[in-house]
Amino acid sequence: MPAWANKRFCALIAAALSLGLCVAGSANAQTSDLVSERALRVCADPANYPMSAQSETGFENKLAELMAAKLDRPVEYTWYPMATGFIRNTLNAKSCDVVMGYAQGHELVLNTNHYFTSVYTLIVPQDSDLATVETLSDAQLQGRRIGIIAGTPPAAHLARNGLIGKAKAYNLVVDRRHESPANDMLDDLASGDIDAAVLWGPLGGPLVKEDYPGFKVIPLIREDLPPRLFFRITMGVRQGEKVWQRELNSLIRRNQDEINALLVEAGVPLVTDLGTEVMEISN
Repeated sequence: MPAWANKRFCALIAAALSLGLCVAGSANAQTSDLVSERALRVCADPANYPMSAQSETGFENKLAELMAAKLDRPVEYTWYPMATGFIRNTLNAKSCDVVMGYAQGHELVLNTNHYFTSVYTLIVPQDSDLATVETLSDAQLQGRRIGIIAGTPPAAHLARNGLIGKAKAYNLVVDRRHESPANDMLDDLASGDIDAAVLWGPLGGPLVKEDYPGFKVIPLIREDLPPRLFFRITMGVRQGEKVWQRELNSLIRRNQDEINALLVEAGVPLVTDLGTEVMEISN
């Protein structure tokens, strides 16, 4: 077949099947070229401790070090506040290749397989009469002032249970270099300004373990009504980078025990994939 005819045939097949069969090789090469092979280039918030920090002390920083060691590459960071424009100015700008923690199913990125599942938590003083509470519908919470990050899923549960009127709201979208809602909430709990705090487990658990030993972290796994309070966490890569996604999936699968140990050491509450039971993992 003449060369021009072969090219035309290839184009027709690709269009008819919408699979790009004749150009798959070059497409994969282009995708692979976007991912650095000299370093693990991580997109991260510089002030989102205990998850990520420019001091590289967050548990996502330690996870990046683990993954980089398995790849035999150093870690390089692109720092940007995790707020509006984060993905556009980091991952999609091609200055970095992976976000270490991203909720499963988010359309802005291509998700890897999830490497942990966690849940929102109720945090109270250990000696409080609220220490036995397991759900946001518990009558003991009536009349109490509860800290909540505005716009997060537990806010709907507080509203349903008549708790939102006395709740103290903290900002959701902030530049954490200048404002830290989670720390502010726990400080208010310590001072008695609020009676309980509701925080995402990977934020609240590590902060309590490190700085608030007198608090109890209660995973909210008994909530039956929506919205759900548990989420599966993945790594995020650029849309279309299936080869890189598969490589990270393989790393996660082969090193899951080490990942679990790292998270438990940090104080992250881990739950089963359906969010119904707390996972007991020794560290």
